[in-house]
Amino acid sequence: MPRYDFRSPRLYVEAPLAEGAKVVLGAGQRHYLGTVLRLRSGGHILAFNGRDGEWSARFAPERRAASLIVEARTREQTVPSDLHYVFAPLKGARLDYMVQKAVEMGVSLLQPIITRHGQVARVNAARMRANAIEAAEQCGILSLPDIAPPVTFDRFIAGRDAARRLIFCDEDAEVTSPVAALSGLAAAPLALLVGPEGGFADDERAALIGLPNVVRLSLGPRILRGDTAAVAALALVQALLGDWR
Repeated sequence: MPRYDFRSPRLYVEAPLAEGAKVVLGAGQRHYLGTVLRLRSGGHILAFNGRDGEWSARFAPERRAASLIVEARTREQTVPSDLHYVFAPLKGARLDYMVQKAVEMGVSLLQPIITRHGQVARVNAARMRANAIEAAEQCGILSLPDIAPPVTFDRFIAGRDAARRLIFCDEDAEVTSPVAALSGLAAAPLALLVGPEGGFADDERAALIGLPNVVRLSLGPRILRGDTAAVAALALVQALLGDWR
């Protein structure tokens, strides 16, 4: 396992990072470092922006503002795994949890889709991004996933890249062993699809089965909630086809 510094606070910033750079903090970040963490002037933190790697920096509070003084790079920028996670949106805290776990599991794109039996039709993209940042800050991750706007199921199917293997979780899959379904597959760009808790409509399932380069994945003998299915399916995919190997 990589040797990360988990003891120093980590902060995501938008600004470029380089030796000697001064990064002005927003009010929320200033409050977090100065009031929540009680970091004093000169306090050490780690900063990253998803582009320039991770850098050590010092907290520089002022009377009505605060900034970071960037010192030295601690880790080079990593290349994110090419793994898209496509999902029917969940409600409230369960969506927050799902986004955080997907980021921790190495997803490079979050794509909500609106299906026939889904329970949620709108997605708060800003809240999803906030949860993605929080997960990356806490877990030593250097790359944030892209967050795509929601699309309808039909639009997703029409715009799908056939070169990207689509693995979709289907309780009616003929191969009931998820390990057997994924074992032996060649390496390829991947997209993982978890549908709504009401299940895919018959025509939606038929449309997915009819696509090229598709694998149907059973998640075992129990029906899982959407957030649980996300963690289970992503663990299987990363272990058998992804960067856990």
